[in-house]
Amino acid sequence: MSIYILGIESSCDDTSASVFKDDTVLSNKVANQDVHMAYGGVVPELASRAHQQNIIPVVDKALKEANVKPEKIDAIAFTRGPGLMGSLLVGTSFAKGFALANNIPLIDVNHLHAHIMAHFINEPDNDIKHPSFPFLCLLVSGGNSQIVLVKSHTEMEVVGQTIDDAAGEAFDKCAKVMGLPYPGGPLIDKLAKDGNPNAFEFSKPRIKGYDYSFSGLKTSFLYFLRDQLKENENFIEENKNDLCASLQATIIDILLIKLKLAAKDLNIKQIALAGGVSANSGLRDNLQKLAKIQNWETFIPKFAYTTDNAAMIAVTGYYKYCNKDFISHDAAPFSRVVF
Repeated sequence: MSIYILGIESSCDDTSASVFKDDTVLSNKVANQDVHMAYGGVVPELASRAHQQNIIPVVDKALKEANVKPEKIDAIAFTRGPGLMGSLLVGTSFAKGFALANNIPLIDVNHLHAHIMAHFINEPDNDIKHPSFPFLCLLVSGGNSQIVLVKSHTEMEVVGQTIDDAAGEAFDKCAKVMGLPYPGGPLIDKLAKDGNPNAFEFSKPRIKGYDYSFSGLKTSFLYFLRDQLKENENFIEENKNDLCASLQATIIDILLIKLKLAAKDLNIKQIALAGGVSANSGLRDNLQKLAKIQNWETFIPKFAYTTDNAAMIAVTGYYKYCNKDFISHDAAPFSRVVF
């Protein structure tokens, strides 16, 4: 008998709902929040208010597109953390109410696990190849940069992570310094296509092991622009493409050097990419180039499953459902959770 899972994602500024039949997606709806663009970043209070407005319409659309009635849902999976507390509370409260009203189990999902589990989403009439265990996953987003050893659908170990800022944050903060609108990461990716990645050189950290650091790069970039603007007030505008290309190349190099080291030491040839920054075309292209040299088999999710979405929550919920890994209704969300 098939299992139907409703997934809810509300960790930051995207409200999303997804319906799964076993491990196959039937619908995946996302409501974005444009209100934050004027502020150069996500405003938590505005985000939680927008979630309250969006969550019922989004769930309704997801159920209708999947042609599944609420009473047919076997369990509801929701993002418990990490994320913005106000945003998480909206999704958590809705999930609890839906579970109680329909007398079905409640499944909590770690947002970071879910990004990795996006690799196990199946689509109707579309044969998607999944990584085999164990594999390494480079998880890069606005708030996290990690190298994760994935042993099974439910067992994962962080072997390397940022000790300060994340790669996505470095993209967005450096974009802001250049006067680019929020979110800056995708715009840097676009502008970098017409720039020279070797035009400028920025600081790279010297961190032992597989851990990352991006705070030094941000400082190096800030001071470099400050010094150049003293000589030429139009420096950023005249060199915007080259700045973006050089910055992006530096961040990608930092990420892939540690990934290469971890893969060699752990003797793993199955390499996956996940998280919002995995949508970056430069990162995707350079990973593929490195894979040919290292003889890796790489797995990169569809763009729809890279940013925050409920499909990754639902598929994680499905595997937890198979293990009867449910949670009580008094569970509270966490803004920060241990991986």
